[in-house]
Amino acid sequence: MDFTGKVAISTGAASGMGLLFAQNFAALGGNVLMCDVNEAVLNEKVEEINVKDGGRAIGVICDVRDYVQVCAARDRAVSEWGRIDVMANFAGGTAVRMQKVDTNKYREFPDVPIEVYDWGLDVNLKGPFYFAHAVLKQMREQNSGLIINIGSITGAEGDGYGMDYPTAKAGLMHGLTKSIAQFGSKYGIRCVCVSPGPVLTRANMAEMPTLLGRAAEPQEIIDLVLFLASEKGQFINGENIMIDGGRNAMGRKW
Repeated sequence: MDFTGKVAISTGAASGMGLLFAQNFAALGGNVLMCDVNEAVLNEKVEEINVKDGGRAIGVICDVRDYVQVCAARDRAVSEWGRIDVMANFAGGTAVRMQKVDTNKYREFPDVPIEVYDWGLDVNLKGPFYFAHAVLKQMREQNSGLIINIGSITGAEGDGYGMDYPTAKAGLMHGLTKSIAQFGSKYGIRCVCVSPGPVLTRANMAEMPTLLGRAAEPQEIIDLVLFLASEKGQFINGENIMIDGGRNAMGRKW
């Protein structure tokens, strides 16, 4: 794969799969705008990419819940490189975990403060929605582009406690991805959702069963994203691709 001359935006890019995508895209010749709220770590990771051969990275502090910051990130990419070829929406996470909710104090869904779930819905659903709205202006102008949404097996399974996460991910996997594909088709713009099962970005993901008996390595997810962005993946559009080791095919025990 060769992304020389191509431009990507990656959110949640200071860590996890958002970072891994940025590293891979740049190593394959592409330029990448890395968005995150953790300025110190983001700057460190950008520098690590820029001392290597390949494309260039730029870090931008961006809270995906803030549309003004989202548009500023888009504008920085366009001002630096003149185009946006790939928008990769990696920023996200289950609110009760990310907000460090005391599960002993807040035992069930109705007990958790609603602002916790507001955070989860904003980051996981409104963030990708905001970025789509912002970058589609540029992609429409250049008559090309790809938006990658990151769903989750949880969007198919549900979660009786962290309800923000499956609600948001299901919205990405179906409603938003298909809608962007419908809009973008006349402008040469594609949208695909990649929905992982358990991924070893956290150790406890190894405890989630799959038919293959293991969790995915993060690189396995990024390899699929890179394929979709490459010349070999151009006929895939408007689809949710589950990459879950067969977890969604497992029998349910209720």
